[in-house]
Amino acid sequence: MDDGHRDEISPRRRVRDPHHGGGRLLEGDRRTGRVRGRAERSHPAGGRREVVVTPGSANGATNGVILARSVSKPLERARTSGGVAQAASLAAEAAALRTRVEMSLRQQGFRLTEGGLLSTPPLDKEHIRELHAQARHARIERARSGLQRHESRLLRYFARGDEVEPERIRPRLEEVVAKTEGELLFRYARLHWSIPVSAGYGRRLRFLVFDEHTEKLIGLLGLTDPVFHLGPRDSWIGWDGRTHRERLRHVMDAFVLGAVPPYSYLLCGKLVAMLATSRDVRAAFARRYGSSTSLITNRRFAGELALITTISALGRSSLYNRVRAAGRPVFISVGTTSGSGSFHFSNDVYANLLSYAREHCTPSAKNEGWGNGWRSRRDLVRAVLPRIGLPRELVYHGVKREVFVAPLARNTGEFLRGETDELDPHPESAAELFEEFRERWLLPRAARDQRYRDFDPESLRLWGR
Repeated sequence: MDDGHRDEISPRRRVRDPHHGGGRLLEGDRRTGRVRGRAERSHPAGGRREVVVTPGSANGATNGVILARSVSKPLERARTSGGVAQAASLAAEAAALRTRVEMSLRQQGFRLTEGGLLSTPPLDKEHIRELHAQARHARIERARSGLQRHESRLLRYFARGDEVEPERIRPRLEEVVAKTEGELLFRYARLHWSIPVSAGYGRRLRFLVFDEHTEKLIGLLGLTDPVFHLGPRDSWIGWDGRTHRERLRHVMDAFVLGAVPPYSYLLCGKLVAMLATSRDVRAAFARRYGSSTSLITNRRFAGELALITTISALGRSSLYNRVRAAGRPVFISVGTTSGSGSFHFSNDVYANLLSYAREHCTPSAKNEGWGNGWRSRRDLVRAVLPRIGLPRELVYHGVKREVFVAPLARNTGEFLRGETDELDPHPESAAELFEEFRERWLLPRAARDQRYRDFDPESLRLWGR
């Protein structure tokens, strides 16, 4: 590597392979500067790793860069069985995908360090939005075929600013039913979030929040199965291995939560956060999932929802700050994520990774009842990266998000730790929670900020007429 000065290439240059435990030495050629010989080690996928050292380029752009190439099982088999043409084809496929991944990461604003890891730009909220821009645009384009023809009609569910009368707002929670107009509206509205919003997976409850006065959309609430391991949540609960496995079914994660304009100008995102903890949502969960059998524990489930978690979209969040109900905090900040995930692979390059995984990787779902695919996008990405010569650590994007928990009962912690089997839920209805929001947030905001009056739903149009 270049450390500020350039050594003359000796006739027999010897370079230590940093990826090979004991450091096998490689020999270089004075005339070409290219390493002769390969260093190999076993590969977690069952193949091996080759390390090649290149000299500095003529223009000084690179100096002695060490390139590590993972040789996957298919390529290894092709070589050992004498299939030279097949091996060349597999190597070309991996190299082409590696180039696409690296180019995509750079276009999003990431830099690749000499160690093959990501270096992120400054992470204020605007930069985080920029990092997500490609993935968001890709998701909008994927939705075009199913939603564009409905766009003009769906926009009529969004209020004009001059239609909203803050003192007459009355929220109504409406559960989304599959293959209905409500589902189309939910899918369309979530495309307007500043970062890509998933569709949820596993168990899923979706709600539209309407203003009964205008019959226009206030916001969205979507709940889905939580991730199995989430350090800040698990530490706050105090789980051990057994209770974690048995009681995780009493937790749901909010994969989308917030308000749409013009109601967002009136802090109605806080309203949606409060409604998520209402007894109306708990009742909907019990109706949908009570008396079901868990795929993980194979036990019957009475349908008690004890906790909702959510992770902020843009690092630290102000949406949940100071939101209280009956004197208690509604959402509690319990820490931050480690800064890993797959959003930076969620643009068009993900389709390429998926295609490669289907051909060369073993899916990670370990229970037939969970399906025969991948447990998560992150699992798929981590499986493919080393097979195309990139480190798994590229899933660490550096965007650390704030983790919040919303206890839905007075004894949520004790219940989730298995210290009691009787949940003592908070009693407030959606209507009662709205009254607290109305006096604390809505009316004071409307009195001092009139921007909501200028909103035009046409500004939300995604694809043109």
